[in-house]
Amino acid sequence: MTQTVAGVVPFTSIDFPGCLAAVLFFQGCPLRCPFCHNPELQPFPGPTGQKWEEIMEFLRGRIKRLDGVVFSGGEPLMAPEVVEKIQAVKELGFKVAIHTSGVYPERLREILPFIDWVGLDIKAPWDKYEELTGRPNMVEQVQKSLQILVESGVDFEARTTCDPRHLTPADTLKIAQGLHALGVKTYALQKYRTFDADKNPPSVTEIEAFFAQEALSPIQKFYPDLILR
Repeated sequence: MTQTVAGVVPFTSIDFPGCLAAVLFFQGCPLRCPFCHNPELQPFPGPTGQKWEEIMEFLRGRIKRLDGVVFSGGEPLMAPEVVEKIQAVKELGFKVAIHTSGVYPERLREILPFIDWVGLDIKAPWDKYEELTGRPNMVEQVQKSLQILVESGVDFEARTTCDPRHLTPADTLKIAQGLHALGVKTYALQKYRTFDADKNPPSVTEIEAFFAQEALSPIQKFYPDLILR
């Protein structure tokens, strides 16, 4: 079996709302977003990987100590065997969450019977998607994933990371309007967080501009319970 799990975070309290969880990071992503925090996970296959048998052994040792497991990446739905891996984790008794860009809607539909929560990353307003993901024809895929989630009844949030080098507060308002029109109930704005390999990182002032009340108020007309993190 292809070794597509590039790394494991053994404990998190923030990646799966209401759950203490481990995070599995999957290798591979079809997008090339310039603000990606994990660019080393973009190539597929990656240079190394963790054996699934070892990961399952680790998880068996966390039964009754963790509530859930998060499948993240990269883009976990790019992994050809992700469905059977999600099923295997579910059979251990864990709740399962997935972080996804929504660019594989049919695979998303396939896994939803085994999923307890979805975090769907919305990268940009629809008219800037190709520019900021480096790939054409992604909007239709993401919108289809949104439709699948809205109709499924599975708990999910749409969220946008606010990198001021590529987005503006006007963009986040446009995103919120578009999501509301598609029936999305939960939306989150995430502060862009700089990291060691970041080139020309934005200033704190530029990042905080997205979270000033004058920027948030128009969005809160669509999402009164807007999540900020």
